Amino acid sequence: MRSIRIRTFSVLSLLLILMLPWVFYVTAHFLTTKSLSFDTNEAQKEDLKKMSHFIETNTENWSDPKWQDDLRGKLQALDMGVEILTESNQEIFFRFFPEEDRSFTRSEQFSIMQDGRIFGRVMIFQPNSRAVQMIVAFAGLLLAFFIIGYVMRRFILKPLEKMSQAVRQVAEGDLDVQLPESPIKEITEVHGGIQIMTDSLQESMQKQVELEEERRFIIAAVAHDLRTPLFALRGYLDGLEKGIADSPDKQAKYLAVCKEKSAQLARLVEDLFTFTKTEYLEMELKKDTVNLPLLLQRSIDSLNPLAKQNSISIIPNYFGDDCMIMGDSYLLERAINNLLDNAVRHTPHSGKIFIQCYKDGNRVVFTVQDTGKGFSSEEIHRVFDPLYRGEASRNRSTGGVGLGLTISRRVVRRHGGDLVVDNYSEGGALIKGWIPAHCSNA
Repeated sequence: MRSIRIRTFSVLSLLLILMLPWVFYVTAHFLTTKSLSFDTNEAQKEDLKKMSHFIETNTENWSDPKWQDDLRGKLQALDMGVEILTESNQEIFFRFFPEEDRSFTRSEQFSIMQDGRIFGRVMIFQPNSRAVQMIVAFAGLLLAFFIIGYVMRRFILKPLEKMSQAVRQVAEGDLDVQLPESPIKEITEVHGGIQIMTDSLQESMQKQVELEEERRFIIAAVAHDLRTPLFALRGYLDGLEKGIADSPDKQAKYLAVCKEKSAQLARLVEDLFTFTKTEYLEMELKKDTVNLPLLLQRSIDSLNPLAKQNSISIIPNYFGDDCMIMGDSYLLERAINNLLDNAVRHTPHSGKIFIQCYKDGNRVVFTVQDTGKGFSSEEIHRVFDPLYRGEASRNRSTGGVGLGLTISRRVVRRHGGDLVVDNYSEGGALIKGWIPAHCSNA
């Protein structure tokens, strides 16, 4: 359906109002007179001249009934009317043909003079030949208004009423609205705006529902993961309180387990807190100049004790020069620690972890490669999902709550970069990330 502007519709409506009555008038005039000339009909002029001459030349017979009958016959034949008055305005003769026809107009009026005085007055009436045309023209005007009113009602007023109702439905939360079509361009534009608004609201509500489901799932999963070390910690503390650990070796073992479980709890809480900040809260990044190789080295030093327990070597394979970035050093170190911790926990005994950092154009790239079994096809697609863990069970021997890689990727993305995972060509997992480089001359 082709659309037009309201101003174009208004101009067309005005033209219709002006033109349609004129078309009706001309058509009716042509059908009545068989001519497109709007001057007085020549035949009527001739009839008027004959009637005037007949009355003027028979002044002595004005009161003669026989002459009056003859006059009536002529008037009837010519569809005319005559009124004859004396000098004192007394009526001598008055007749219209057809009778009581009020569409006549006075076409001629003259006085008869005799001996220097007024003998009588004569008024001759002829039919108003344009009365029918005027009525038809008025009918055309009414038709023009009817057409414009119908079009306005159908294509302007009704669509506006329906869109007003649709907006009220949206305000009440009902996004399943039916919007009307209209050839008026402004209404089409409003229609498109409302459609975009409802689509955006539906998308926003769907995302809100998904976030709410994810939030509930995370709360339930974290509550489950927190409960396991809490129960273990309480059990060992009860054992110490009741004297079950009755030797120094047992007491040392119980205390070691309690320390391990409390550290695990601290790690779970820290993961949950960081994830909540990156996902749901407006987190302001502290923009400082960060030396990424130095930050990587700090993370290596902090994870070395855990790696040495399994004879795993963390090797800074290559650290390039000028790998400076802008960002929050605490969050970035937290993200790198998660990556290295994940690599240590999935690298077999006596394995190796290789770290690289180099500048590639306007980006600083870093990689973490291990000699483990790598990622499965499912893990490559889901490893960054919240709470996803590759192993089927949720035992804590190989990792935390399942938020580490999720947190790392979101931190990197908050810094304008990204993080991806893959398998190294010679075996093992490969995690590669990049962050925009800091230009010291800017």
